[in-house]
Amino acid sequence: MALATLDALFEDMLRDVYYAEKKLTKILPKMAKKAATPALAEAFTDHAAETEGQVERLENVFELLGKTPRAKKCEALEGLAAEGDHIMEEAETDAIMDVGLIASAQAVEHYEIARYGTLIAWANELGLTKAVTLLEQTLEEEKAADEKLTGLAEDANPTAEKKDQSAEEAA
Repeated sequence: MALATLDALFEDMLRDVYYAEKKLTKILPKMAKKAATPALAEAFTDHAAETEGQVERLENVFELLGKTPRAKKCEALEGLAAEGDHIMEEAETDAIMDVGLIASAQAVEHYEIARYGTLIAWANELGLTKAVTLLEQTLEEEKAADEKLTGLAEDANPTAEKKDQSAEEAA
């Protein structure tokens, strides 16, 4: 897709974030299963349900544009998902699993917050007021999810073992 206009760039980024949200509907339940603490598992489960609504809102934005919802592979989310997979495979304790999952999830939230902020600015510039309203609702949900994860991190971080035993012995 040629990106010669702001309209084209807006649609391209919309397709990118649509891919990301659809993929997150699959990733978040996996993270919920790996979470050691019930509060973190619940946060992931709740956000997975919320993400379903975000996908629907994006489909509504495509409809407002007169376009069929089509995803474009989001390389950024693929990389962030790979980091999360690494943590889920390698974490040796429940505490490390939880703090690692929180860090991975917050990286995704920050990416989404940046993308939705940009889409809102462009939608405003393009006069897409109904799209702005839909995108702002999602942006607020992403910010709330990030704040919830920050609170969970403040509780989980102190429980994570601070030093590797072998590193401590070597010191």
